[in-house]
Amino acid sequence: MTPVVGFILLTHAHPNQIRRLVDRLNRLFDQPPIVCHHDFLQCPLSIKSFSSNVSFVDPPMRTRWAEFSAVEATVRAMVQMQHRVDRPQWTILLSGSDYPIKSADQILADLNATEADAHMSAELIQPSNLKSVWHREMHNRYYTRWIPMPKSIADALKLNWQRLRLKPEILMRPFVPYNSKLQCYAGSQWFAANQRAIDYIVNFHYTRPQLANHLRWVMFSEETYFQTIVANALDLKINTNDWRYKDWSMGGPHPKTLDQSDLPKLQASSAHFARKFTPDAPVLDDLDRIIFQLE
Repeated sequence: MTPVVGFILLTHAHPNQIRRLVDRLNRLFDQPPIVCHHDFLQCPLSIKSFSSNVSFVDPPMRTRWAEFSAVEATVRAMVQMQHRVDRPQWTILLSGSDYPIKSADQILADLNATEADAHMSAELIQPSNLKSVWHREMHNRYYTRWIPMPKSIADALKLNWQRLRLKPEILMRPFVPYNSKLQCYAGSQWFAANQRAIDYIVNFHYTRPQLANHLRWVMFSEETYFQTIVANALDLKINTNDWRYKDWSMGGPHPKTLDQSDLPKLQASSAHFARKFTPDAPVLDDLDRIIFQLE
């Protein structure tokens, strides 16, 4: 029988936290197919201790925060999942600092009930209708190019992330791939997709390189690449509820690190997974009691 759900993990740190996440997924979903892309150059990880349902992308990529390498690592993991004999109906993309906050019964019921091909946060970034500060920032991100600069120049110019962002839009128009048939979308990196959506993403990646070629020159491409592919696919249905709990109330480039004070909100949420957590956060023990229905 084809498993309902499997997981792609993108990891680069905290081996014990990775092992704990895998253990909880195994207990919840009875050894589901798991493909892990781990950046061994950032953090050593012994793979011998993992159960046989966990496979690792080999060779792995060197990944860097906010660069296109995260997209490429995800696609490699998708391809590996495609070729597994236990390929699941649904694949959920997680980081090592994610954690389940709902029971397996609830997660499986939601996946079986949905009519969508992907549950993915995705909003249209339309230059003529930038509705909010966030939309304007996404436009500035993706209708541009970021050029790496020597540290001395970056420091002198006070550049973010040691990169010079080219603008205005009129100068960049010849270089961006967006048009009426390929509109720009943006949203959270983490999503769930069924086999049809995964197959479409992989095929697009290897047969239509224009989008990837553009996004190699921007920051935070992992927050637009898959969204743009799926949202423009005429034969795929997208639901923008990604079933993830995140708290952006602190501001900055990362969501708030969750703790026990967030437990009531986690319990009230309809999300399946939450992020992000520190490796030994006491709230993880509280969540175990909830997801395994020990209370």
